[in-house]
Amino acid sequence: MLRKIVTLVILLPLAAIIIAFAVANRHGVTVSFDPFSSANPAYAATVPLFVLIFVLVILGVMVGGAAAWLRQAHWRRAARKLDGDNRRLLQELSAVRERLVTETQRASAAEAAAREVAMAQRDRDRLATTPAIAPPTP
Repeated sequence: MLRKIVTLVILLPLAAIIIAFAVANRHGVTVSFDPFSSANPAYAATVPLFVLIFVLVILGVMVGGAAAWLRQAHWRRAARKLDGDNRRLLQELSAVRERLVTETQRASAAEAAAREVAMAQRDRDRLATTPAIAPPTP
């Protein structure tokens, strides 16, 4: 809601200024695209002054935007490269984690098997060292 109010507070005065500018500069201006003959140009157009100014401002914004975009090409290329490196490293990390989990599970299984073998050996040793109980004599 606050954003709409701020937008209206900014856009309404700006629109009023643009409309006042257009009304004040509505007389025609001849624009010639022939630099060699100013008296009889090959192509000339008569447009309102505000249209000429708006077109030139829009062209200036477009040319400035294109220049900024071209200037930032190095940074976009570096960002793409770093993004690719980041994705590759994340995949490698995932593979290492999976391998670690697998190795941990194997180690746990081997440890459990070793415990079982040790317990079985201990039971066998205990049975071997325990004196046999003689049956009762009648």
